[in-house]
Amino acid sequence: MRYGEATVTVVDPRSYMTYQPFLPEAAAGSISPRHVVVPLRRVLPKAEVLTGRVTTIDQDRKVATIAPLVGEAYELPFDYLVIAMGAVSRTFPIPGLAEQGIGMKGIEESIGLRNHVLEQLDKADSTTDEEIRRRALTFVFVGGGFAGAETIGEVEDMARDAAKYYNNVSREDMRFILVDAADKILPEVGPKLGQYGKEHLEGRGVEVYLSTSMDSCVDGHVVLKNGLEVDSNTIVWTAGVKPNPALARFGLPLGPRGHVDCEPTLQVKGTDYIWAAGDNAQVPDLVGRKAGNENAWCPPNAQHALRQAKVLGDNVVSGMRGFPQKEYSHANKGAVAGLGLHKGVAMIVMGKMKIKLRGRLAWYMHRGYHGLAMPTWNRKIRVFADWTLAMFLKREVVSLGAMENPREEFYEAAKPAPVAAASSTGEKAKAS
Repeated sequence: MRYGEATVTVVDPRSYMTYQPFLPEAAAGSISPRHVVVPLRRVLPKAEVLTGRVTTIDQDRKVATIAPLVGEAYELPFDYLVIAMGAVSRTFPIPGLAEQGIGMKGIEESIGLRNHVLEQLDKADSTTDEEIRRRALTFVFVGGGFAGAETIGEVEDMARDAAKYYNNVSREDMRFILVDAADKILPEVGPKLGQYGKEHLEGRGVEVYLSTSMDSCVDGHVVLKNGLEVDSNTIVWTAGVKPNPALARFGLPLGPRGHVDCEPTLQVKGTDYIWAAGDNAQVPDLVGRKAGNENAWCPPNAQHALRQAKVLGDNVVSGMRGFPQKEYSHANKGAVAGLGLHKGVAMIVMGKMKIKLRGRLAWYMHRGYHGLAMPTWNRKIRVFADWTLAMFLKREVVSLGAMENPREEFYEAAKPAPVAAASSTGEKAKAS
């Protein structure tokens, strides 16, 4: 696109983009949280970045209503529109989940989980009450896909390492539980590697319960459908994602699961000026359909989202200039997953051949692939620098739990001093 040919406006409630595959490593302290996010204003210097939310879209008038961080909502006209709102955690009406659950969709949740887990170790180390210790050292993870398996693998690794520095806490005192409604974990890498991942986690002391779900977790009392009941301060929810619910207000054609229904060109069906990509888009998988699967859709993962973005950008420019649109087609290159330091599984697809790796080599593949896929060279270098330094320096195991309420200590210090109650002796002396 030529400079000055168009004005690009990006509307997002956050001023940065998060590379979500690195959230488990950020939770374990392997990567600095600032290196997992990409500041929009820095990488898009020629675009207008508005921090706010799109609340409605009027397609007839080609106007979007923007709700900024502060102030009143206003209308923003557009000629072309791109819908890339991503996904949110898919939750269910489970009693206690909203109050007790911790998600893993944003960097805030990732760092919050890290601080929370280390804080539980602090609690357990500072008390002799066995019930409090048991509750603090029981960690429940719901969801055995990439997010759940990688997160429990990384967090268990961090907790095991951190326990070395506590006098009254050991790995044997901790209880890690992974729950999934399916009959396997890590389905993206195939049944054999999924089984290896399960056995590997179990070998590290993780209890894995499949074909079951969580019925309730009111006040941290977790009840599983298989009858198991435990008390826990840490309930991590990674049981899938769903498209952003705001899409339902935009008047766009949606698929059965709430995704924006798109043509293979990434254009929204029935329009010639709206495109969508990523986790909120239902895009036909042309490679799968050529192989005979008429209902194949591109899965919501980073592998497709990054490649769809490039095709979408070209198609928007082509649409502006009246050129033909290009169809998005991508053959699956495989999947990689890290399960902690030097541990992982990987399935690499090369034509009709599938190469399956596990252990340290798969972990190298995981880091290499995602390190290179990380947007901008600035962030690539920072991530690889974090990993390089970690080879020579010990893992940081400090909890910054006060970040949740940073003003609490100042507030307590600034409160007026309480007026001392007069003693009974003083009152008698005054009366006399």
